Amino acid sequence: MAAPFLLATELDNIGIVTLNKAHKRNALDEDAIAEIDAYFSNIPEHIRVILMKAEGDHFCAGLDLKEHHDKERGAVDFLRVCQSWHRAFDKIEHGGIPVIACLQGAVVGGGLELASAAHIRVADSGTFFALPEGTRGIFTGGGATVRTAKIISPNRMIELMLTGRVLDAVEGERLGLAHYVCNNEANPKTAYELSLELAQRIAGNALLSNYAIVSSISRIADMSATDGLFAEGLMAAVVQTGRDVQDRLGEFVNKKAHKVKPTK
Repeated sequence: MAAPFLLATELDNIGIVTLNKAHKRNALDEDAIAEIDAYFSNIPEHIRVILMKAEGDHFCAGLDLKEHHDKERGAVDFLRVCQSWHRAFDKIEHGGIPVIACLQGAVVGGGLELASAAHIRVADSGTFFALPEGTRGIFTGGGATVRTAKIISPNRMIELMLTGRVLDAVEGERLGLAHYVCNNEANPKTAYELSLELAQRIAGNALLSNYAIVSSISRIADMSATDGLFAEGLMAAVVQTGRDVQDRLGEFVNKKAHKVKPTK
């Protein structure tokens, strides 16, 4: 029996999921997508944040091209494959639980689509990003035209796909593909160390506030301005009447809460 693609462990209220096919650069085949879908469909109730990382030198090199070549799928069959990716990655982005992607090495093609579904992306300094579909004679099918294009702009995505250009971690951060770059002079921590620190900090937020942030903002961005403002007001009304709001606001009023200060 083949080893599972996804290994799931826990650290207190943080779920840690690990891509586990380092020998294939964690390429995504049908079984891998099914495992991702299954985990994000049944997240344990006590989990407040999920940290997604990978074994080996690479986060994910994208679609398993060997499987794709060997199956010689027709148009309808491959449309169904794309829809299975969309369902799985939608559950990451819209599941109501903050997801941090800890990146290293290749974040390429479908791997970038997977990373784009996460809410925070922390990259090692050796991370690189690419959308090589144009050079492979294929097209993105795991949501890049929606998620990745929204991050870097449709025009930038077109250029990357046409040219096959590879972005290093610094340029990836500049374009928004990574929020943090680690293991360098400015930030000597490893990507995993910083990812875990962020996960622990986010786990301490109000549960309802976290849910609203990861569930509402991307959806509101797809609305008209009028609808978006109304939806924002509705969500604010729900969150502001949550059970622990008064306690947290009371800490601020009584000068017990931390103050927002610039970082040094």
